[in-house]
Order: sequence, then structure tokens, then C-alpha cells
Amino acid sequence: MATKGADTADTRADVRTDARAALEGTRIKWDDSSMKSSYANVCNVTSTREEVVLLFGMNQAWNRGQKEVTIHLTDRIVVSPFAAKRLSMLLQGVVNEYEKRFGTLNIDLPGGEPKK
Repeated sequence: MATKGADTADTRADVRTDARAALEGTRIKWDDSSMKSSYANVCNVTSTREEVVLLFGMNQAWNRGQKEVTIHLTDRIVVSPFAAKRLSMLLQGVVNEYEKRFGTLNIDLPGGEPKK
């Protein structure tokens, strides 16, 4: 479920993309007819000189003291380093907006609860 902050960031990204396209004389039409939604609570990233690979999956281990945990990978997204940098900037903007509205995210705490 999208939040208003995420919608705002998405809108800004769309505006930047549309503005760039207008300068180049190209109109962008978003086709979401083949889109699927996935949930992931684990992400890993690897890279080579030519590509960045994002791996998404689920950690379903409920006991914290386990010696081995199996992550069920569900999705792989491969992007160029340029697209990865743009994605990084967009994600940083979304996180900054979230923290302004809801408080700092402390990723060192269990559960990552926002600190108010």
C-alpha cells in the first residue's frame, strides 16, 4: 500500500522524467498492464562493471538464534550502473521525505522503528 510520502516522491520522479522528456521532445506513457507486485524483507546487491543486480526475497526465520537461515529469493532486477545511481538518488529522496514526516529511521534497532 502506497503512502502519501511515496506518492509525492513518485510524482516528483514522474515530473522530472516528464520534464526531461519534454526537453527531448518525447512523451512518456506508463504501461502497467504487465506489472506485478512482490513483497520482500531482504535485499542483496551485487555488481560487475557493466551491471548491478538486486536480489529480493523473504526471510521466514522466526527464531533469532538459528545457526543457518534460508532466504527464499523471489525476484532479480538487473540494471546498468547509471540506472542504479538514479535509483539510489530516488530512494534517498523517498527516505529523506519519510524521515521528515515520521522521524529518523534507526536501522541499528531491532525492527528499525522510527526514532521520534
